[in-house]
Amino acid sequence: MILGLDSTTERLHLALVEGETAWTRRVVGGVGRSHSEALLPTLNELLTEAGRTPRDLRGVVACVGPGGFTSLRIGVATAEGLALTGLPTWGFSAFELRACALRTAGYIGPVWILLDGQRNEVFAQRWGTGPMGPACRYPLAELPTLLQGQPWWAPEAFAPKASAAADCPALTLVDEGASTLVGLTQLCRELPLKPPESPLVPFYLRETDAEVNFPEASRHLPDALRQGHAR
Repeated sequence: MILGLDSTTERLHLALVEGETAWTRRVVGGVGRSHSEALLPTLNELLTEAGRTPRDLRGVVACVGPGGFTSLRIGVATAEGLALTGLPTWGFSAFELRACALRTAGYIGPVWILLDGQRNEVFAQRWGTGPMGPACRYPLAELPTLLQGQPWWAPEAFAPKASAAADCPALTLVDEGASTLVGLTQLCRELPLKPPESPLVPFYLRETDAEVNFPEASRHLPDALRQGHAR
């Protein structure tokens, strides 16, 4: 049985997949602490629903971002914690999850997938029938130049903001939650066919304040302390 989890947004997505059978849950709440409070109890609920125990898990498929620092690290840390028990892990991006959701909903691409980069910025990646292109961060004001009238999609929480900046209409999913869980289920079936990844490397929306401020602050540290930090 494979565990799939995505904690990158205010919606927590979990799936337990065994063959053609899947048990899924979408928990809508705030980011951060609510995920830490909901993740393990929800996983226990799914295990009980499936009539299984943690001993039945064979691996973990986890979203590694982009996502907010607090919410994303909860999912990755949970996967890494389970990896310490010997479970193999596989990572996927938030773009891969949304592309899989679009594909299972009948879209074939090419489609720009847009995610909230905060601070009037957007993460964008083009998905089509072949490999996905590189993901980049752009100012929202540059969306018309980036999209050039091509189809695009954004999660429901970010779509209104993206739509106000874009110059072309968005694609929609009739039930975004259900489509995302179907996409997560599919990744739980596909990724374990590949070699496992360890450790999982999270991709945060942006650098932490400590990382941004360290170069300036480090000028005031003693040489020995600064060099020790660099190591």
